[in-house]
Amino acid sequence: LIKEFDAFPTLEQLPFWGFDGSSTMQAEGSSSDCVLKPVAVYPDPERKNGALVLCEVMMPDAKTPHPSNTRASILDDEGAWFGFEQEYFFYQNGRPLGFPEAGFPAPQGPYYCGVGYSNVGDVARKIVEEHLDICLAAGINHEGINAEVAKGQWEFQVFGKGSRKAADEIWLARYLLQRLTEKYGIDVEYHCKPLGDTDWNGS
Repeated sequence: LIKEFDAFPTLEQLPFWGFDGSSTMQAEGSSSDCVLKPVAVYPDPERKNGALVLCEVMMPDAKTPHPSNTRASILDDEGAWFGFEQEYFFYQNGRPLGFPEAGFPAPQGPYYCGVGYSNVGDVARKIVEEHLDICLAAGINHEGINAEVAKGQWEFQVFGKGSRKAADEIWLARYLLQRLTEKYGIDVEYHCKPLGDTDWNGS
């Protein structure tokens, strides 16, 4: 959505926005109207004068939460503190980054908080460092990064005050990571056990 404001917009200034829920598997084609309700706004560090707007999905009346809208059911305790560790794998060509085309790399051990090309490769650290900077510039309370136990596995931490605010920031941090990795030809895998029933670490 392109819209001009005299200054960085407040949440109250942002309009609701209709969309076709059948395109996102949130509605049937015969009755597909859904509404996006802005619930949080952050600066977009990668766009000049841009804003990142997190929205809830609402029914056409713009008052009733859509069944997929689990954020609306969160007990919003503004005084609660939450720390999230988000583990994930970088994937490329259908396998974790750094895995050979067949089989597995050397056993786990040197990858956790690893350093050096043989442990972390030549692009992963660049991505996680860039993601850290983007999150901080967006106002997300990003607390740190580290390589994880498995090859190609990393983690970042987000710490926030307020149950909805903390959840919003981890969702936005995930989005920013996936948007960032597009330019590197890499995917992010959040599945808790992407390598199945093996000795390799899960997330």
